[in-house]
Amino acid sequence: MADTLFPGFSAGTHSPAGVPLHVRCGGEGPPLLLLHGHPQTHAMWHRVAPVLARRYTLVLPDLRGYGRSARVAAADGGSDPAAYTRRVQAAELHALMQSLGHARYGVLAHDRGARVAHRLALDHPEAVSRLMLLDVAPTLAMYEQAGDAFARAYWHWFFLIQPPPLPERLIEADPVAYLRDVMGRRHAGLAAFDAAAWADYEAAIHRPGSAQAICDDYRAAAGIDLEHDRASRACGQRLSVPLSLRWAEHGAVGRCFDVGGLWREVIAPGTPFEGCAMPCGHYIAEEQPEALLAEAHSFFIDPETRP
Repeated sequence: MADTLFPGFSAGTHSPAGVPLHVRCGGEGPPLLLLHGHPQTHAMWHRVAPVLARRYTLVLPDLRGYGRSARVAAADGGSDPAAYTRRVQAAELHALMQSLGHARYGVLAHDRGARVAHRLALDHPEAVSRLMLLDVAPTLAMYEQAGDAFARAYWHWFFLIQPPPLPERLIEADPVAYLRDVMGRRHAGLAAFDAAAWADYEAAIHRPGSAQAICDDYRAAAGIDLEHDRASRACGQRLSVPLSLRWAEHGAVGRCFDVGGLWREVIAPGTPFEGCAMPCGHYIAEEQPEALLAEAHSFFIDPETRP
């Protein structure tokens, strides 16, 4: 499955915060952390990682609760959204990078991973050199401005946060149907996904505890994370690392929100910022890998060495 998609990369288990994470590493050069989205795994980067590895040292974890990383539950085995907050995951990934010897690193992140990356850059700005986010607007703004069109397109946001065990039970009744409904209804349909990558997504959602982990991830985002984001806004905490955005021309985020405008509201004055839509759907790294590679190379190259 995913092992065949990353020739020359190594894979192993790391537990920087006590929770075993499946992590794939490869390449040579400045460190770059790649974070996947929901309901995927690090396999979503297979069309760009082998090329990026020619110029960067890549670290590709499965986020906690996803892929081959551990699922976290309460002591009684029940729901534990506090274990999946963006702050908890950001601290964990920062510790991972430090343990691998990367004191300062770039971050390229999609979807749920991009939300973790946002918090990572807020809480650990000294460590994040540059931040590139794919097809997201700030979480707090999206909840505050959610309308009918967004709620219909992102129905899973509101389904997954329902009290347990309702959403867990429905996902576990047919996990692959859930994958197909969430991913296949978007712009490119299921044709966007390589068979080996799709097999990795299927294998991951079949792992015990996956449904609860996914739901708790979204429950955290709709609860504790919003408290953290409101606290950051109240105290004037803003992004201060160079930020690049790419959103999907045929995606719900770009249709329903002023993506660039919303991010401008959460960055510090004078922080380098740029962004634009790409001619594809939500899964940018799988639908437009060559275009994304060009944008990533341009952004992550050290400004002092740019031609």
